[in-house]
Amino acid sequence: MTCLRSAALMLLLAACNSGGGAWTKAGADQAAAGQAYDECKELADTAVQTEANVNQDIMASRGGDWGRSGIGHIETQSMRERTGNRTGRIVDSCMKAKGFAAAP
Repeated sequence: MTCLRSAALMLLLAACNSGGGAWTKAGADQAAAGQAYDECKELADTAVQTEANVNQDIMASRGGDWGRSGIGHIETQSMRERTGNRTGRIVDSCMKAKGFAAAP
């Protein structure tokens, strides 16, 4: 149940971050920034999918062991953070490659 809640929270956060509001580019309006961001986010999600699948497999096979030892939450959070950080780096690189800059 906790994993399900975590997945729902991640989807909610992703939805809140979509739209490209934190990126600017001369001559580009908010709609263009949003479209570019969505393209970059899709690219990043595809790039980290294998890592996310491996993490899911690890949790399926080791989750019980980690639960009994009390480190399950820590390990799950660590995997989620690594994947999220990688996703963010890919989105940043993609947006910069499209000529956008992070808004101050």
